[in-house]
Amino acid sequence: MISVLCYGDSNTYGQRSEETDKGRWPADLRWTGQLAALLGSGHHVLEEGLGGRTTDLDYPESMNRPGRNGRTYLLPALLSHNPIDVVVLMLGTNDLKIQFGRTAAEVVAAIAGLLDDVAAHGRTDAGRAPEVVLVSPPHIDVTAPDFAAVNGAFYDATSAAKALQLAGSLAKLAAARGATFVDAATVAETGADGTHFSVASHERFARVIAGEVRRIAG
Repeated sequence: MISVLCYGDSNTYGQRSEETDKGRWPADLRWTGQLAALLGSGHHVLEEGLGGRTTDLDYPESMNRPGRNGRTYLLPALLSHNPIDVVVLMLGTNDLKIQFGRTAAEVVAAIAGLLDDVAAHGRTDAGRAPEVVLVSPPHIDVTAPDFAAVNGAFYDATSAAKALQLAGSLAKLAAARGATFVDAATVAETGADGTHFSVASHERFARVIAGEVRRIAG
């Protein structure tokens, strides 16, 4: 059994980009569910997506968004799901919120810390560290029709510009760490709110990740 841990934010959770008040897409529509269907028997896909999750930042208590620090939760997630063969890691968008003021370089450095934790605490049946598929998240589209109403208070054009810088740096990080790199923006687009996958993008992205998992698993 090949175990695949999908660790990320609301795009791994499956948040809708249209009609955002309806929450996440059903399991068979979000990319993690489609990934499980594509991989089929012999694979176990573990969904660990949470809206608002950062790489390693906490929100102020006044915002009432507990548990969003991705590094704090990664360790128990790894320990509770071990043995794990592949970790699909897609984080970084929430770090680019105006309130955090992070640079793209700081986001990449934080993701490097997450890779350290996967190597230190993730384990396969054979006792090795899991393989990692490191994903650069989709771009932020400030021109999307619902962006201003849904996300205008959290992201701006500077956030979007920083998001464009992530792919190149994350590709270098993946190469340095022996991880597989995927740029989500090459196969997936955001929908009406400008930050979350369009519904059609879930299928395209799932197919790319399925291909990488099959290649890694041999």
